[in-house]
Amino acid sequence: WLTSDNMHHQWLLLAACFWVIFMFMVASKFITLTFKDTDGYGAKQEPLILTAVTKVEEVHVPEEKHWPEEFQPTGKALSGNLIRQPLVHMERLELLRNVCRDNALRDLSHTTVSKFVLDRIFVCDKHKILFCQTPKVGNTQWKKVLIVLNGAFSSIEEIPENIVHDHEKNGLPRLSSFSDSEIKKRLNLYFKFFIVRDPFERLISAFKDKFVHNPRFEPWYRHEIAPGIIRKYRKNRTETKGLQFEDFVRYLGDPNHRWLDVQFGDHIIHWVTYVELCAPCEITYSVIGHHETLEDDAPYILKAAGIDHLVSYPTIPPGITVYNRTKVERYFSGISKRDIRRLYARFEGDFKLFGYREPDFLLN
Repeated sequence: WLTSDNMHHQWLLLAACFWVIFMFMVASKFITLTFKDTDGYGAKQEPLILTAVTKVEEVHVPEEKHWPEEFQPTGKALSGNLIRQPLVHMERLELLRNVCRDNALRDLSHTTVSKFVLDRIFVCDKHKILFCQTPKVGNTQWKKVLIVLNGAFSSIEEIPENIVHDHEKNGLPRLSSFSDSEIKKRLNLYFKFFIVRDPFERLISAFKDKFVHNPRFEPWYRHEIAPGIIRKYRKNRTETKGLQFEDFVRYLGDPNHRWLDVQFGDHIIHWVTYVELCAPCEITYSVIGHHETLEDDAPYILKAAGIDHLVSYPTIPPGITVYNRTKVERYFSGISKRDIRRLYARFEGDFKLFGYREPDFLLN
């Protein structure tokens, strides 16, 4: 009888334990569902949303306006002018907006949406894309992408190198070729992007490409532009070498550089500021890619524009996009602080708008 009584108590105790455990599990589940942090790292986060409303010469597009089919927004990332972007791209655009509002930098961040700017912007009507060209940041490859999208060639590999920059044969219309009303519609409705790079490293690339190597055989850089800079800015008049980087820096940093720019014409696009090229404070861009993170930015841009299933960005050689601090410091090592500061003063808007920090050798 005692044995039977002990077994009865053991079963009651075991049942009680199971009941306690069950209630604890229910309570834990309730607490988890009630107090779960949806913004935590472990939670699936909804993409942030930015409303893109482009301001061009004070032209405002009403939200309820219904445009003809050929001007309707397109792309996976676009729906009623809404652009979904991950945090890094949102931060870039937020920084851009904040700097654009800084009155102290207004002269360095704002420009007129002139024909010069519209000439820099290439159009893909089929997929509602605008691409602003900023030379020396891998623009040749983006042109190839747009050429394929426009249907001039079926693949990037088929495009001859001499066709890419021949704007009569590559099938890339410039935004300036459209009427005013068509320009405004495209600026307000199309997916718009451009690429930037550390401003000083870009200037070094432009100098090497146009005045040292000149791989595309553009003789006017060495035979017309270089002599004009040397006559005006070389300190040692007995020096007979070709254009030196020091001469180039002195020219770019001169507040009165424009009188030479006029003589050089559109050839200056390789070293003028991003502000002058693309008017980022006047045109609301969908994405701003960085050359230093192009391996990540290129696929993102294709996906955001809704064309990732149609074309791929060409393979990027290893290390080509990495910022080369040693190279930059070497090029500027023999140049006076005065000339470097004047150069930075001209490109300060580009540094601030796109999050590039002031070079260390200017702070020492």
